[in-house]
Amino acid sequence: MYPYGSIPHNKNHHPAIFGLLLGLFLVCLPDFIANANEENRLTNYQISENRIIEPLTNSPGDPFRGRKVVAGRDGNCLACHKAPIPEEQFHGNLGPDLSQVGSYYDAGQLRLRIVDPKKLNPETIMPSFYKISGLNRVGKRYANKPMLNAQQIEDVISYLLTLQDNEP
Repeated sequence: MYPYGSIPHNKNHHPAIFGLLLGLFLVCLPDFIANANEENRLTNYQISENRIIEPLTNSPGDPFRGRKVVAGRDGNCLACHKAPIPEEQFHGNLGPDLSQVGSYYDAGQLRLRIVDPKKLNPETIMPSFYKISGLNRVGKRYANKPMLNAQQIEDVISYLLTLQDNEP
């Protein structure tokens, strides 16, 4: 038995396992890089009046995933907005209440407000969630990549459209 239950380190102890792990790493690395680059690549969009009419993805938004983005740290929406997400304790009051936002805006209007709100109001404090250039004071985590990827934005829009005024 080895002292303290440890096995002595031996560089040649498992060369086959090391080779296998290195091989797997090298085989998987290109796919990992491609997926990361794909997620960070911006989709071209066109602003028409006060909207981005075309979705940023070919996949429809998922309101369940969108709610998770709004409630979570990725979007950090609740830092500034109130939303009907009662399980989250703290909601902001700097931005408008999102509880009925789907009654006031269509998908294209919401898309522009999330992608680049400064196009509508250059003085807004709301960040551009889908830009990588022309920004100030960008955290290292977000350097050269959008705060939200295209699918996350479509998911958030899908969720926000469910927030309707249900009064007759």
